[in-house]
Amino acid sequence: MFIVSIRVFAKHEITKRGEICLPNEKILAKKIEKINNVKADFENALVGILVDYKGIDVVSDTNLRKDLREKNTTYRVLKNSLLKRVFVSLDSGTLDSLFVGPTALALSKSSYSDAAEILCNFSKQNEYFKIKAGFIEGKIVDAAQVFELAKLPAKEVLIAKVVGGLNGPIFGLIFSLNSIIRSLVLTLKQISEKKQTA
Repeated sequence: MFIVSIRVFAKHEITKRGEICLPNEKILAKKIEKINNVKADFENALVGILVDYKGIDVVSDTNLRKDLREKNTTYRVLKNSLLKRVFVSLDSGTLDSLFVGPTALALSKSSYSDAAEILCNFSKQNEYFKIKAGFIEGKIVDAAQVFELAKLPAKEVLIAKVVGGLNGPIFGLIFSLNSIIRSLVLTLKQISEKKQTA
């Protein structure tokens, strides 16, 4: 694997003497480690979103990172060449059109919609900040689908709706059974009162 990786990273320079200079092995090892780390993060994430972050100021970027951190989302600026290698190694295909210009990657391991909601709202407020694409459980989706994902309610809200939907019929059944039991008790009480008076 190391030899293959050297070929992937082998950008060589020819010195004045005509010698070929290859990158240092330690540098290559660090690059390979970084690719493997990003690949592992990507594989463990539910959702990943690629954005073009140019044109935002430091304060806005800091606030964006804070909002994402609060929702357990990692946000990193990465080199396009590194992202290309990660996606090729994951067999996600080549997406050369996505890896043009400044690119940041947001990965969420806990929620499908939180990161999309924050980034989509931020892109609506900042004209130059653009959503490039997204990934849901490793499957590529376009920017329009990321905006649709942002409209979904949070997982807790969806669970509450399902539980509420299940509780409705159950409460109806309980109410019906209670009314039957209540009418049975009243009938038995009336019968016992009639027997006592007779």
